[in-house]
Amino acid sequence: MRPGRVRDLRQETVGMFYHGFDSYMAVAFPEDELRPVSCTPLTRDSRNPRNFELNDVLGNYSLTLIDSLSTLAILASAPPEDGNTGPRALADFQNGVAHLVRQYGDGRPGASGVGLRGRGFDVDSKVQVFETVIRGVGGLLSAHLFAIGALPITGYHPRSPGDDPLHPSPVAWPNGLRYDGQLLRLALDLGQRLLPAFFSKTGMPYPRVNLRHGIPFYANSPLHDVPPGASGAEGPAEITETCSAGAGSLVLEFTVLSRLAGDPRFEQLAKRAFWAVWYRKSQIGLIGAGVDAEHGHWIGAYSVIGAGADSFFEYALKSHILLSGHELPNRTAALLHPGAGSDWMDPNTLFAPLSDTENSPDSFLEAWHHAHAAIKRHLYSEKDHPHYETVNLWTGSLASNWVDSLGAYYSGLLVLAGEVDEAIETNLLYTAIWTRYSALPERWSIKDKTVEGGLGWWPLRPEFIESTYHLYRATKDPWYLYVGEMVLRDIRRRCWTPCGWAGLQNVLDGEKSDRMESFFLGETTKYMYLLFDDSHPLNKLDEAYVFTTEGHPLIIPRARPSGKPRRPQSGGKELAVYYDESYTNQCPARPAITPLTGSVTAAREDIYHAARMLDLHLIDNSGSDSESDRPAAKSEFTLFPWTLPPELLPGDGMCSKVYQPLEVTLEFAANAQQVVGGSAFNFMVGSQNMERLSADRIRVSSLSGLKVAMRLEDDAGDREWRVNRVNGVPLGRDEFVVLDRAILGDLSDPRFNLVRDQVVVKLHQLHQVQVSQNGTAGVDAPDMRHEEDDDVEDDDFDDDVDAASQDDSDARPYTATSRVTEIGSFVKSLLRNVVASLDLQVSNASTAALLGNKGGAGGRPQPYNLVINQTAVTPTGVGAAPLPAVNVPSGAPVPEFGPVPRGIFPWTTVYAAGDACAGPLPEAASRDHQVMVMRRGGCSFSAKLANIPAYQPAAASLQLVVVVSDEDEDETGEADSYRAYALSTAAANLARPLLDEPQLTPGGIPRRHPIAMLLVAGGDNAYRHLAMADAVGLSRRYYIESQGSRVRNIIVDEGDAGATM
Repeated sequence: MRPGRVRDLRQETVGMFYHGFDSYMAVAFPEDELRPVSCTPLTRDSRNPRNFELNDVLGNYSLTLIDSLSTLAILASAPPEDGNTGPRALADFQNGVAHLVRQYGDGRPGASGVGLRGRGFDVDSKVQVFETVIRGVGGLLSAHLFAIGALPITGYHPRSPGDDPLHPSPVAWPNGLRYDGQLLRLALDLGQRLLPAFFSKTGMPYPRVNLRHGIPFYANSPLHDVPPGASGAEGPAEITETCSAGAGSLVLEFTVLSRLAGDPRFEQLAKRAFWAVWYRKSQIGLIGAGVDAEHGHWIGAYSVIGAGADSFFEYALKSHILLSGHELPNRTAALLHPGAGSDWMDPNTLFAPLSDTENSPDSFLEAWHHAHAAIKRHLYSEKDHPHYETVNLWTGSLASNWVDSLGAYYSGLLVLAGEVDEAIETNLLYTAIWTRYSALPERWSIKDKTVEGGLGWWPLRPEFIESTYHLYRATKDPWYLYVGEMVLRDIRRRCWTPCGWAGLQNVLDGEKSDRMESFFLGETTKYMYLLFDDSHPLNKLDEAYVFTTEGHPLIIPRARPSGKPRRPQSGGKELAVYYDESYTNQCPARPAITPLTGSVTAAREDIYHAARMLDLHLIDNSGSDSESDRPAAKSEFTLFPWTLPPELLPGDGMCSKVYQPLEVTLEFAANAQQVVGGSAFNFMVGSQNMERLSADRIRVSSLSGLKVAMRLEDDAGDREWRVNRVNGVPLGRDEFVVLDRAILGDLSDPRFNLVRDQVVVKLHQLHQVQVSQNGTAGVDAPDMRHEEDDDVEDDDFDDDVDAASQDDSDARPYTATSRVTEIGSFVKSLLRNVVASLDLQVSNASTAALLGNKGGAGGRPQPYNLVINQTAVTPTGVGAAPLPAVNVPSGAPVPEFGPVPRGIFPWTTVYAAGDACAGPLPEAASRDHQVMVMRRGGCSFSAKLANIPAYQPAAASLQLVVVVSDEDEDETGEADSYRAYALSTAAANLARPLLDEPQLTPGGIPRRHPIAMLLVAGGDNAYRHLAMADAVGLSRRYYIESQGSRVRNIIVDEGDAGATM
């Protein structure tokens, strides 16, 4: 785009801002907002206190002026070629500050602190905490930072050399005001009036507060000393529902307020609220939209990127940016402010101090990484064109199929996170929607390709132009200048009134609403101006500043060094975070400009995929569009944005194939003879033959009448089917359908075929444990389990393992005493704590029965049968041998107590061989033991097998070698290690071991009878437990295949799939 045209668009944006600002100041100030159609002030709805849409925002404190000050400060840096724009905006900025001081005082305790409307914001207004923070507190702080020179204004230099930015010297302005921090003191006044809302039991603020009276309407708040059973409030109960964005998006404003005012309360409260939301995320890493601030539970089961959750993700990343490079707050410092009176309140006293981890900027970055990873996994869809869906919070299944206009911000956030390509592709859909409607309807239906449910309003929102601005800053692609021009032209054409700018009540017919929201001047025009002013000092500022969710620039000025930086303290709550190499931690290089056209975006091969979703190719732009009344476009119908000149498109451009994965639906015939199961104690999922086993598993107990919808997807280069709906119930990306092996029979059909897995098998261990009434555990030791050595002391098992590793010729047996220590403690922990995530085949007997003294013949207590299942993989290569013809029957009944039939677990002798690398093992090891367990490492797999002596095949001789990998080891203590071990047995992701040589005996002779081998995960715990097993068996695994491709989320249950939670 030519510089002259960019200048014209910039000046048009300035004119747009001033048309709204001047009208507000002339007609509505000092009220909150302007009615642009009726040309009157817009104030609170005093007749209807529950008109939350209006009363949550309008607090009777001149909201539009406060929201506009930072925009005026930005316009004050207009280039000289724009004439008087800069000087005028600077004067209006300073006059706006003076107007506020005249109305609300200067924030001091004396007479100067009283304005025409009272002392500070002492008004009887019940407002929403979130809106008041982002618009009121944020607007005042941002204007203060511009006023003291912490944020740049061209030609304005209020600070003298050597000034402390946290305690600047007063500045005399041409309008007679001597600025000495009035806006900061007013922001502190407003922030203090919000503090009562933070007196909750969850750490999340109540959604509303009265700026004069606090929270008398929240009767259960710890702020009130209400006797049990008494009511502290009259009338209907106050709504305690807030949202993730409302509770968790306060860190930027409150941290800057704390750092500038020297009052740590606000920063700690905002961070605590953020983590209170984050710690409630679901098992799949998603946060919900609605949450009860009083009780802490999610309201509704929706997870979104838009309304309800939007700015939470924004503040996760931006808090990291804002806090980076600054010292952590001192957690040991007293929060009582010097000189504080009896009215001093600090909700932080209800909770333990935040840890250094929770204060660290790196923790906010980790939260962003995890949040975005979960969004990319569960909400991101590539079908038709990349976009984000609304899914179930707990399962990730599709909940609704519409696009939220507030979600347009996410592309801009991705730019800040360095995810530029994802930002470009997802922003294209919003560009197409705007092209279609000349605005963004509140919701647009992907399925119906129209406005969703009559929600067709657009109240002058900034999110789309905000993302457009960030994308242009990252790419310098002229495409985004033309998008900005489209937005500017459509607003001027559809939203202009003689008295300002009106939102659209209906984007379809152009009906206007009689309201100019404060964010139009505070955000929409601001981002549009910065888009067209590439040389603005804010665009070139190389410091850790951020735009808040209300578009107010904030920065933490760096104080003079006061000494050595404080070292982080240990202790306190740590975050469950991990490192992933796929996380983006730096911005990618700017894309190369495409020759001739100059636009990388216009040359993308998916450029018209988004347009196709909107059916733009079916809309005739050759004349006036009845839905948008847009001027005629001068090119083909699919051109978008409609301001884009045809020459920006490549002449030989190519369009890639639209991603529309193959979807099929299979329906099984109804069979009245097939048994329909299901437990009455489980949550039934919309059908008689389905039950939910856990958050990610649904069991189908009958094929009769079953209806399965599947989608063929590319996952890491493999084409696999994924069941996305079963009997009408949508499934998330990581949800599984569990089918009992027994109901599948010998199913064989090209569309739904049962296939034996040649790689994965299930290894089963039986441990027989004595559990007495006093809670102690012992081990039954039948004659042929493990050889006993009367001379062996009760040594630590690790010593045994080391001895075996050092001298394989003398592998140590394991005594009953050591097995009591290992397995007994495991059983007691299991029974007392009910570790639901373990892959354990435990009977339905009650804990009381287990701890009782069940007797067998002669009254002797019978051992409790504990079965541990491990996932194992077979080797590959010329040395691989077939597995023995052993298969634990599907659903084989294991008695709770007493003897177990030998047919279920056929192998009863186990030899622990260490790493088996030191030389040939004893002949008895292979002759007298059916299972041999080894540690991985020290030598190759082939070398380990070559150290096993030759033996005559027999039922009592060696049948199977199990090698235990060190992967997934956890050395964090008994309970944690057992949990990690059990999890590893259920979800091992092991590469198949390679046996690249034929199997040899210790003498180097080819082995006549090659030995079967398996590899399992679990490290030291798995090795110990296999060595101590009373009996071992294995079962083959099966999977479902359709038309030659595996169905990845169907589990064929051999009797243990439902145990893992």
